[in-house]
Amino acid sequence: MNERDTETIRGLLRQEGYSFTDSPEDADLILYNTCCVRENPERKVYGQVGQLQELKAKKPGLIIGICGCMPQQEEELPVMLERLPHVDLFFGTHNIHRLPELLHRINATGERVVEILDDGGEPVEGLPALRDNDFKAFVTIMHGCNNFCSYCIVPYVRGRERSRTPEAILDEIRNLADAGVKEVTLLGQNVNSYGKDLQSDTDFADLLEMVNEVPGIQRIRFTTSHPKDISDKLIQQLGSLDKVCEHLHLPVQAGSNNVLRRMNRKYTREYYLEIVEKVRQAVPGISLTTDIMVGFPGESDADFADTLSLVEEVGFDSAFTFIYSLRKGTPATEMADQVPEEVKKERIYQLIDLQNKISLKRNQALVGSEVEVLVEGASKSDSHMLTGKTRTAKTVLFPGSQDLIGELVKVKIVEAQTWSLVGELI
Repeated sequence: MNERDTETIRGLLRQEGYSFTDSPEDADLILYNTCCVRENPERKVYGQVGQLQELKAKKPGLIIGICGCMPQQEEELPVMLERLPHVDLFFGTHNIHRLPELLHRINATGERVVEILDDGGEPVEGLPALRDNDFKAFVTIMHGCNNFCSYCIVPYVRGRERSRTPEAILDEIRNLADAGVKEVTLLGQNVNSYGKDLQSDTDFADLLEMVNEVPGIQRIRFTTSHPKDISDKLIQQLGSLDKVCEHLHLPVQAGSNNVLRRMNRKYTREYYLEIVEKVRQAVPGISLTTDIMVGFPGESDADFADTLSLVEEVGFDSAFTFIYSLRKGTPATEMADQVPEEVKKERIYQLIDLQNKISLKRNQALVGSEVEVLVEGASKSDSHMLTGKTRTAKTVLFPGSQDLIGELVKVKIVEAQTWSLVGELI
């Protein structure tokens, strides 16, 4: 979501006549688009922006700004204003479209500008975007979240769910297809609840079918899906729509019903496993990925053992694993039985070790198979190798010419690694 917001910010700045530089010393404007889901990004912001104070002293005309989720936090904003006196601009998640006006105010008055809106209102359409490539695109279909998981700050900084209309989404995707985009990723904090706030009967399964019919688009992905809202209708669409990729990211967070209840996830372990079974029946060979948190308040050894057993039972292709961290303003912060840091670290190492073994085993099963790969670019570690993604979201490295970037090619898998596959062009 933040990457997509950054594309809009870049598009707005380009319209204002800005070009881009990799050197802070050459910049007239430095913007930090922030995340506050976990603690580490926040620490980085204070550290990196703090280091700019010396540059600001040498170059008083430099504008430094912070936007995104951190300033949107009611308790965090006063801290930022005090600790970062050299920052000229603060705005939140609801008023990105107002960036040009905010910059004009700073240039006209020379004064600090702080504008944080409590409510995003209706989604603003027609905003520009400057993307990193010409063949893949993020498309936001909804903003905000209504779930209020007890550990999560997102509903407080992104607001309540607001769906874009199908017409606006399809217009954007048609324009992307006309520009040569082959793969779109539909974005929402919980795409499965798309359309519930609209005056129409269109749900997420219907929207997928509409996007599937757009000429020129060859692959459709989406993220993120909340397990409690995944419907049988959607599962059926996953198996029947030819452009929808065989990959589902379905965050489980924990394998213990006790922890899931305290997290306010509104489903049980048994329900999650039932969904997994239905999905695999509808889409044989689908790749399943997930998010898992360890060390949530009150998580016992038995609870953690339940998480490990669920990971083994499902056999995820990969997992984003996290240690729980306190988020001011969320109910979990006030819960008793906070788990000691050393216990969290021990558990995360166990979980990562288990998941890595499962990931390698699932990748090894693909050796000898032929897969379709969308070529994304040259490998960062070996310029003679290309890298791309299969329909199941596996990263594949293979030798080839760079004129294949942006193309769909057939590759035979010859080697499996934990996080990637190695192949050769067919």
